[in-house]
Amino acid sequence: MRLQFSKRALLSQALDVTGCGRALRASRVWEGVLILNYHRIGERRHSLLDRNLWSATTEDFEHQVATAAKNFDVIGLNDVEAALNEPRGRHVMFTFDDGYRDNYTDAFPILKAHGVPATFFITTGFLDVPKIPWWDEIAWMVRTSPLQALDVNRWTSSPVPFDEPYREAAIRRLLNVYKGLPGEATEDYVIFLSHALQTGRCPQRIADELWMSWDMIREMKSGGMTFGGHTVTHPVLANLSAEQQDWEVAECKRRLVHELGSPITAFSYPVGGPSSFNAFTRTALKTHGFRLGFSYFGTYCRPGYKDLYAVSRTAIETDIDMSQFRAVVTLPQLFA
Repeated sequence: MRLQFSKRALLSQALDVTGCGRALRASRVWEGVLILNYHRIGERRHSLLDRNLWSATTEDFEHQVATAAKNFDVIGLNDVEAALNEPRGRHVMFTFDDGYRDNYTDAFPILKAHGVPATFFITTGFLDVPKIPWWDEIAWMVRTSPLQALDVNRWTSSPVPFDEPYREAAIRRLLNVYKGLPGEATEDYVIFLSHALQTGRCPQRIADELWMSWDMIREMKSGGMTFGGHTVTHPVLANLSAEQQDWEVAECKRRLVHELGSPITAFSYPVGGPSSFNAFTRTALKTHGFRLGFSYFGTYCRPGYKDLYAVSRTAIETDIDMSQFRAVVTLPQLFA
């Protein structure tokens, strides 16, 4: 059960104000593995890209890491399988998806300062040939369009009004259209939007500064961080054929092993919801030697969790302030 946002916010504040949260963190009101998932760290307010990708400010992230390190057993990737089989223990794990550069500039120094490990799931194609990912490009188009709405077209069943001033609802709607398309139609959709919204494509200079480099990742590996796969091009895998999925999984692993010189055994599914991967995806992971597949289902893994190809993670997103973060790690059965 996940509480609705308003109720969650109020109950989170109540836990802080009454001191109950502190008391609960000192007791064992849950057992298992709580895996937190992040994308970007820093300030999102003025970005033209998808602002929902920012999980926390740098200041909040430091508080989050310190809170987890003080109250729980923070584990790394190599500890996950053993932790899932432990009958007792409150384990917390930090993960990041995609490979944004602020993971290196903002998150890594904080993790290193606190002695906390994290696992970064890398979309290898974004590092090899930097490009704007589809979610950021669609957000950029909507934010920079001179129009006030997108007219009815073959992709949307009704007009898409641009909710001012930030146009977030319009962005979410157009991103949801993309997520439901078969893989071979996605580029046509983005090209259509670039013309219909009168913006053209997002400038390459933005992509050039968006992603980590392989040298940055090697430095992070030397600093105790671990890495996993997140495909080459970040498609919704279930929307691809079995052969296309196999290539995305295999080539992603090949590039990571080549650049890092060590085995890669963990993978996180792009988008990560129940409909974003399927039996073909699981087969590809097993075929190419992945032992763990991480989802984006929410909740936490109770002791004895068995499905190692759908390991649950809970999202840390822009609507989660510090009060709510403390609630998530204190009572994940309600707040995660």
